[in-house]
Amino acid sequence: MVSHLTPNVTFDLVIAEMVRSLLAAGFLAVVAVAFAQEIDPAQRAKDALKVKALVRLKQFNLDGQPEIKAAVLRHLETVKGTSQYLELAEKFQLRETAGELSRLVNEAADDTLAVNAARLLYKLDAQDAVEAALANADDAKAARAVTVLGLTDLPRFGHMLLPLVSDANRAVGIRTAAVTAVGRLPAGQKAILELVTAGKLAPELQFAAANVLLTSSDAAIKAEASKHLKLPATADAKPLPPLAELVKATGDSARGKHVFDTVGTCAKCHKVRGEGKEVGPDLSEIGSKLSKEAMYVSILDPNAGISFNYETHLVALDDGSQVSGIVVSQTDDEVQLKTAEAIIRKLPKDQILEMKKQAVSLMPADLQKQLTAQNLVDVVEYLAALKKQ
Repeated sequence: MVSHLTPNVTFDLVIAEMVRSLLAAGFLAVVAVAFAQEIDPAQRAKDALKVKALVRLKQFNLDGQPEIKAAVLRHLETVKGTSQYLELAEKFQLRETAGELSRLVNEAADDTLAVNAARLLYKLDAQDAVEAALANADDAKAARAVTVLGLTDLPRFGHMLLPLVSDANRAVGIRTAAVTAVGRLPAGQKAILELVTAGKLAPELQFAAANVLLTSSDAAIKAEASKHLKLPATADAKPLPPLAELVKATGDSARGKHVFDTVGTCAKCHKVRGEGKEVGPDLSEIGSKLSKEAMYVSILDPNAGISFNYETHLVALDDGSQVSGIVVSQTDDEVQLKTAEAIIRKLPKDQILEMKKQAVSLMPADLQKQLTAQNLVDVVEYLAALKKQ
């Protein structure tokens, strides 16, 4: 059947030729047997060769071919978290990949990979997997899913995300991400504007809404929004530029460090390479973790992106006092909280009446009042330079 092939033809081409010949002859059962293999240490290499052969075919439907599909799915397990995974899942329309695609939407740090995974879920009509990503118990991962779905610019996802804006049961970070995501679409901007003009947009979401609506390309939306929203004023009483403008601005890292240590008061709660106080996250490698846009949001709208393990808890004690801070440790007998002043409070559990996680960050929400716009740009320039060494 393949005697006409020359010795220079690679093995994967041989397999491809065999598959074509068998398909042309109608021997689908024979193809299935040829692809069925025992699971052993060498299986990965065998599966990879088979997948290469299949990829060379313009069309190949895996439905009704369980052995071949099993080989493809086994191979996919070896390339999780890569663009190749997405390419193969799309080529063979494998709805079995929906769970992994949902994970990528929640967790992939690479925006392109995450967005392509979301778009593939749309193509596979895997609504349940999309909903699972949005319902993730980890608020940070759920907010990431909202952001990723917004970046697809698909109207269907915009419709899904709009209800989150008004859902008081979801974390502020998730709802803020929803405002930004929905606002990427013209119809979404109109929907957010309606909430604003009707007085139905929560106060904690107005910063995000202002950044969306006051930078709209629709002059009518921009004009109407300006009657109800404004960006916060800075130390020199000038309104803060929109987020998009701040991201494009260039600052001075050395000046930014000075602002960080002095008027910005950042060092009172954050450490950088051993200096400062450790109330919030250590920022020594923040430039390798966050984009400039994410840094601006963290500074200007801290409630929108509270880091995991840095949520504020409010504890009511039996003596009538209250303590607010970040949980450092918790045992059967005691809770330790770190306050905004970096003081560790040891609270016996038998004295605690109630302990609630708060929707607000321990970080002040109006830091820009102490800074000029240029101060802020300089600080972010400094933070962006703090890379992993």
